[in-house]
This record gives sequence, structure tokens and C-alpha cells, in this order.
Amino acid sequence: MTTITAVTTHDVRFPTSLSMDGSDAMNKDGDYSAAYVVIHTDDPELKGYGFTFTIGRGNDLCVEAARQRGIPLVGKSVEHSVADLGAVYRELQGDSQLRWLGPEKGVVHLALAAVMNAMWDLAARVAGKPLWRLLVDMTPEQLVDAADLRYLSDAITRDEAIAMLTELAPTRGDRIAELAESGYPCYTTSAGWLGYSDEKLRRLLREAVDEGYRHVKLKVGANRADDYRRLAIAREVIGWDANLMIDANQVWDVPEAIEWIGELAEFKPLWIEEPTSPDDVLGHAAIRKAVSPIGVATGEHGMNRVLFKQMFQAEAIDYCQLDSARLGSVNEILAVYFMAKKFGVPVCPHAGGVGLCELVQHLSIFDYVAVSGSLDGRVTEFVDHLHEHFVEPCVVENGAYLLPTAPGYSAEMFESSVAEFSFPNGGYWSSSITG
Repeated sequence: MTTITAVTTHDVRFPTSLSMDGSDAMNKDGDYSAAYVVIHTDDPELKGYGFTFTIGRGNDLCVEAARQRGIPLVGKSVEHSVADLGAVYRELQGDSQLRWLGPEKGVVHLALAAVMNAMWDLAARVAGKPLWRLLVDMTPEQLVDAADLRYLSDAITRDEAIAMLTELAPTRGDRIAELAESGYPCYTTSAGWLGYSDEKLRRLLREAVDEGYRHVKLKVGANRADDYRRLAIAREVIGWDANLMIDANQVWDVPEAIEWIGELAEFKPLWIEEPTSPDDVLGHAAIRKAVSPIGVATGEHGMNRVLFKQMFQAEAIDYCQLDSARLGSVNEILAVYFMAKKFGVPVCPHAGGVGLCELVQHLSIFDYVAVSGSLDGRVTEFVDHLHEHFVEPCVVENGAYLLPTAPGYSAEMFESSVAEFSFPNGGYWSSSITG
């Protein structure tokens, strides 16, 4: 029997602020970072890898919280643990002393995501399957047993979740075959960071069109005149048949959001993303009512499944943008997918951060195959940054994610990248600080 022997954590930061990659109206100088977790076993060939995403300062807090989260795993049987990841999640999530620091939000919840992402990666490696395939091969009952349905019975019940999964189970193979041919559709944000010059914006938009993207997203919200000019450039380059989305990254109050979006409506955006505080359920509902037919999208800062429940119940969003490293890993994400299916809201996961594309490709594939059964209104984010640091990076062709084939959750970083960009003592940061 294989045993978990250690859980190590690493503060990995990439200097993306130097090139303005990731810049938006709220976050102008982020250094894409990962609180990176490695689960070690007494089999030197078997490890699990996971992380949560931050943008620099404070990443060390997540790293320490993840270390604390991982302590109860040491000494556990790998075989018993991966056979019941719902139980593992509930044990870690139920730590009352750590829970007090949340509960189910903030640094301790990000840390839970990092550790459980590593556990799901470990489970997929034990099974010899990519994570999406591991999930697809689980029975409806197994998936629901793994999901965190606490506090959700007024929105989704266990029986309802099992029934929706059972209905689609006989045709899962058809949708896998379809995705093997066409891939899962994605959009690019890489052209539209707020700190890019108009010249760079135009060039990257042209490249996106040439690469087959039919959906592109631009950051907005800092200056109305700049937004108007940049959206005009976007429509000039991509045309009016392609889909254009805009993202304000939480900078507006509700009345300001309604007014500002109204001024940009002539560019026919498909959605406005994060128009106000991510916690403001009723504010999102008011904005959605006022700006229709422009859709409202949010969720990358959705702190837990209960917030998503309220968004669905209040009819506050048109697109659900769950984040693979902010919710409590697959266990909590499953619950959000079930609710989204019941309320008829397409899930378009957020992936604007280091490693997030690697994770969400698995989630979106699973959603289509096993939960939603539909691609209508569904498109998953892609950003073309930092994939070279991952052992099994995602592959995008003609505006679509190709099916991952390697066992795991695609979360493993090269040891050389971890060593070079560990903060503050890795090769890059030690030379930058001393220089």
C-alpha cells in the first residue's frame, strides 16, 4: 500500500508586470503567481501536483496556509484517499480552527483549492487518466458523493444532481468523440490587456483572427475615451461577425456600471464581465436587467458555492465564470456545475492566470460530456502566457482546446521553473533583488 509521506509548498512568482501581461482596470501590475503544492508518496514515481493562483504579494500567505492544509494528509493511504476524495475534502474543509479564518473564503479557501487540486491530480495519475476522463468515468452517484452540496438543498438536491447526470450518461461517448474531432471552444484575452499600446492591441487582435478565434475579450473600465477607442479598433480588426467581450474587473459601482456599459453598447459586446463587486448579488441583478441584451458574466472571484447559488437564484448572471483555483477544487466546482445546469446558465470558466488554462480545459470538457451536454453559449478563456513552465501544457488549435491525454490535472511545473522563479530565493528573484 502506498502512503503519502509529505506535502511541500512553493511560492512561485513570474514577473508579468514587466510586460503588462494581465493588466486591467483593477490590477495594473500583477506578477502571476502560484502557491504550488506537491504531494509526495513513498513511491518515488508517484506525486500529485496542484496550485492556487495569485498575482504577487501575499502569495506567501497562501503557501503557508496550503502547508497547514496539507498536514493531515501525511501518513494516509493513497489508495484509500483517492477512492473517496469527497471524504478527504470534507476532512480538510472541516478543520474548525482553519475554517474560522474564512469560512470558505479568502486565503484558507485558496489554500484548500491548491491542496485538493493536487489530490485530484494524484487520483488521476493513480488511475492513469487525464482528470477529465477520470471524472467522466465516474458514476453519477460517485460524482455527487464527491461534490460539496452543503447549504445548497434549496437550490439543488442530491437526487436532482444524480438524475441530471444519469440522463446524459448513455451519450457521454458521443460527446467525447465530437470533442476529439473539434476540441472545446475557447476565447482569447491575450490581445486585450489594458496596459497594451494601440499598436500592440491591433497586432494581437489580427493574430487572434488569423489563429481562428471567433471570441476575443478586452479589458475596460479605467477611462471611457480609451475604452471607446480600443473597442473601435477591435471591431475594425475582428469585424462584426466575431464575438467581442469586455471585462471591467470590479471597478464600477452599480449606477456607474449601467451608464458606462450603455456608452459602449454600440460595439455590441456579448457580455460585460465583473461590472461591480463580485459579492454584490443584487447589484449584478440590477445591472443585468438594465444592460440587456448585453449579458452579465462573473465568478472568477466567486468565493464559494453559496455565492453562486445566490447569483443563480437572483437571476443575476448570464454566464457563470467559476475559477478552478478559488473554489474548493473539483469538489466544490461540481456543485456549481450542477446548479448551473438546473438554472440554465452556461459555465464559461475563468482562466486568466498562470496554469489556470491547464486546469479549466479538464473542467469544461467534463461539463460538456457529463453535465450540460451542450456547447450553446459556452466558451472557455485562454491566455497565451507561461505555458512553457508546465510539463503537460494545454494545446489550443483553431480557437479550441484539444483533449488532454496525459494522466493527471496538467498541473505539474518543471522543477527548473519552480527553482528559477521561487520567491524570494530562486534564481530570477535573487538576482533581481540583489541587482
